Amino acid sequence: MKKSFLLFGFVGALCVMGCNREQKTVQAPETETPTLTVELAETIFSLPTHCLEVEYPNKLGQTLGSAADLKTPKALRPVFYGCYDWHSSVHGYWSIVKLMQKYPALDSAGRIRDVLNRHITPENVAQEMAFFQDENNLSFERTYGWAWLFKLQEEMQQWQDPDASRWATALQPLVTLLVDRYTSYLPKLVYPIRAGQHDNSAFSLTLSLEYANAVGDTAFASTIKENAIRLFEKDKGCNLAYEPSGYDFLSPCLEEANLMRMVYDKEAYQHWLKTFMPALYKADFALEPAIVKDRTDGKLVHLDGLNYSRAACLYGIAGTDPALAHLKEIANAHFRFSIGNLHAKDDYMGTHWLGTFALYAVEKGSGGN
Repeated sequence: MKKSFLLFGFVGALCVMGCNREQKTVQAPETETPTLTVELAETIFSLPTHCLEVEYPNKLGQTLGSAADLKTPKALRPVFYGCYDWHSSVHGYWSIVKLMQKYPALDSAGRIRDVLNRHITPENVAQEMAFFQDENNLSFERTYGWAWLFKLQEEMQQWQDPDASRWATALQPLVTLLVDRYTSYLPKLVYPIRAGQHDNSAFSLTLSLEYANAVGDTAFASTIKENAIRLFEKDKGCNLAYEPSGYDFLSPCLEEANLMRMVYDKEAYQHWLKTFMPALYKADFALEPAIVKDRTDGKLVHLDGLNYSRAACLYGIAGTDPALAHLKEIANAHFRFSIGNLHAKDDYMGTHWLGTFALYAVEKGSGGN
C-alpha cells in the first residue's frame, strides 16, 4: 500500500501509514478529538460517490423463490444497487447527504445531486418495496440495513433543501414499512444478538433511536427503549478481553453500553454501567486498536471499522460522566490508528463502506447524540 497522508482535525497530526498492508505501531493517544475538516470531508465524500452506480461486484443477500428472482442488482433494487451490497449503498447515501449539507461545494457541479435525483424516485422506491414485500425476503437486511435507512431519512428530513425534501417523500413508504416491521419484530426477539457484525442488536437500536428522536416518532422511540431495557438491563460484567473476534466491526460490549446511555437517565445509567463494565471507570483502563493485516480481504478489513465504531461508542460513553473523560483519549487513538488508510486508492473491500464509519465517529467526537 502506498504511503498516504490525510489531513484532519487533530492539531499537528499527520497520519503516515506503512507499506505491506500492515499497521505495526500504535501512535500515542492525543487529547484532540477529530473534526470534520474540508480535507476529511472530501476524502469521505469520494468513497460512496465513486461506487453509487458501481453495480458489480455485488453481494445480493437475497433468498430465491424461483428462477424468476434471478435478476441484476439494479433491476431488483434500483435505488440501492451500488457499493457492493444494499446496506453499504444506503449508508453511502447517508454520508453523501450529510456531507453535502455541511459542504455544498463538494458537489458544486451538481453531478451527485443528479444521481440522487435519478435514483430516489417514487417508481424506484416502489420497486425496492416490492423486493421487501416478497415472502422470501421479509427479513432482508434486518435490522442493520433498516437502521441505516432510518438514518438516511433523518438526514434528508432535516436538510432544508427542495431536492432532499422530495427524496424523503419518495423514501417514506419504505421507511414506514420497515419501522412497522421493526416494531413487530422486537417483542419476538427473546434474546439480544451480541455479534460483532451486522446482526448486533444494540447498534441497530442505537441508530434507530437516534432517528426516532430526531424526527419526533415518540411511539417508535418508546418501543426501542422498552425493548432495550428488557434485553439488556440485567447484563453485568461484560468482558472486553474476549473482543475482538477476527471479523468484528462492532464491539458487543461497547455498543450495548452506548445504547443504554440513550435509554436511561444519567443516574440510572451510571448505576447500570458500573455493573455492566466497571473497568471503564478505572483511570488506567486500556484498549488497543485492532490491526488489519490484509486490506484486500473483505472480512479482515472489518477491523478498521471496529476502530471507528469503538471510537464512536467511547465518545458517547465518555460524555455521560466526568469520571469517564479518559475514554476520549482511547477513542482518539482508535480513530487515528485507522484514518490514514481511508482513501479512494485503497482496496474496494474497504472503500465501499469505511467512510461512513469514520464520519459517524467524527460526528460523535464532535458531540453528536
